[in-house]
Amino acid sequence: MKYLHLIWAALFRRKLRTILTLVSIITAFLLFGLLDAVRVGFDEAGKSANGAQRLQTNSRLSFIQLLPMSLGARIAAIDGVKDVAYANWFGGAYQKPENAVFSFAVSPNYLDVYPEMEVSAEQRKAFAETKNGAIVGEGLAKKFGWKLGDQVPMQSTIYPDRNGSQNWSFQIVGILHVADKKSNGWFDQMFLFNWKYFDDTTSWNNGQVGWYVTRVKDVNQADRVLKAIDEISANSDHETRTQTEAAAMSGWMKQVADINLIVTSIMGAVFFTLLLLAGNTMMQAVRERTGEIAVLKTLGFPGGSVLGMVLAEAVLLLLIGGAIGLLLASVIGPAVSAGSGGVLNLPAAGLGSWMTGVGLALVFGLAVGAAPALRAMRVNITDALAGRA
Repeated sequence: MKYLHLIWAALFRRKLRTILTLVSIITAFLLFGLLDAVRVGFDEAGKSANGAQRLQTNSRLSFIQLLPMSLGARIAAIDGVKDVAYANWFGGAYQKPENAVFSFAVSPNYLDVYPEMEVSAEQRKAFAETKNGAIVGEGLAKKFGWKLGDQVPMQSTIYPDRNGSQNWSFQIVGILHVADKKSNGWFDQMFLFNWKYFDDTTSWNNGQVGWYVTRVKDVNQADRVLKAIDEISANSDHETRTQTEAAAMSGWMKQVADINLIVTSIMGAVFFTLLLLAGNTMMQAVRERTGEIAVLKTLGFPGGSVLGMVLAEAVLLLLIGGAIGLLLASVIGPAVSAGSGGVLNLPAAGLGSWMTGVGLALVFGLAVGAAPALRAMRVNITDALAGRA
């Protein structure tokens, strides 16, 4: 620490160059923080106390393969099952295809297996009694200015009605509230309507189900129950794959994109570029100070001390930039989550992200500082003062 003032002075000897390099480092670690938040957000999907009690049953062949309605009663008969609901993906969009909506045709008891979704008894009654009734998330209703009683046209990107039209009409009869938006924010963006209306209006479904959601009585019995569910349709033409909600969410997201691979690939490219940039900056900085380094050695500074100061300068540069980048990610991530209305869940950088970030900054600092530090340690005093080094 006694050489800290020398290290600091050397670091900001060329202020503009140092600031531009810091901006690059901050940007790299900001991306790291945000992308790591994306990874954590996807990993945490479905991991909640209520989610642990739910199992999701899909076709083993494909997520889009439909299942027979008769399977529901057989699942309900399994010991340890509390409730069984079902749903179909609708692929809805409001007004134009770009306004995609999380829209599902659901069974009458669908809300029973999702206690996180709060809907008043009066509105649930209206939902059951209104054929084309819909319950929408509070955030979604605010986004499009919907209110109770509104007739909402919705386009389906998948299912036409029996007349061949992609346009469907729904009446909003309920507003869905979510108490814990941090864990279940995407529920706030859901559009739920009656499965019976869906099945009667399109000729493409024919009484089939997209997936089943099973709520177990005891979470400790979940593994036994999911195995029993899959045994029902073993060796049939509609074999199933039952998973916990967290595993099902993870599998669905991997069908869309391998988030971990994407994050790793992007950060690999960013940090590789950062190494080249910071390494070039440190080499240039040490080369400009060759005469000063020779003077330090003349005053009695040993080669090891010179080596240590240059390494410390590189590490300090990376640590400052990394810390600022992670702090910015901790602010921007939650702000983006709040602005998205719960669709995106980008938590602030946690302890794991900070430890990884600091570790990377230390490693990169040592890596970019190694070559110029060795060069400084080996500087010959006579050659350096004569301008030959």
